[in-house]
Amino acid sequence: MTQLSDEQKRDFEAAAFRRLVSHLRERSDVQNIDLMNLAGFCRNCLSNWYREAANAEGVDLGKDQSREIVYGMPYAEWQALNQTEASDAKKAEFEARRPRDH
Repeated sequence: MTQLSDEQKRDFEAAAFRRLVSHLRERSDVQNIDLMNLAGFCRNCLSNWYREAANAEGVDLGKDQSREIVYGMPYAEWQALNQTEASDAKKAEFEARRPRDH
């Protein structure tokens, strides 16, 4: 197995994160509730994790700013362009599976 330096790990993890964010921006047809129901995380989770990492390093990054980093635009704009009303079945599945921090 190839030994990776800490710097390589960081760089590769960052590249994978950027690719995931890019993929999610391209797949605006996939709703956050679908991601939550299938994978247990969504775009908002990613933006929260990003903000938490920044805050842990002393960078005062707000919720709106971290969401814009993940969504590629202000969250309200993304919602207006892409978000659809979830079905009652999807809402019920989300409530049944919802992690405590959502």
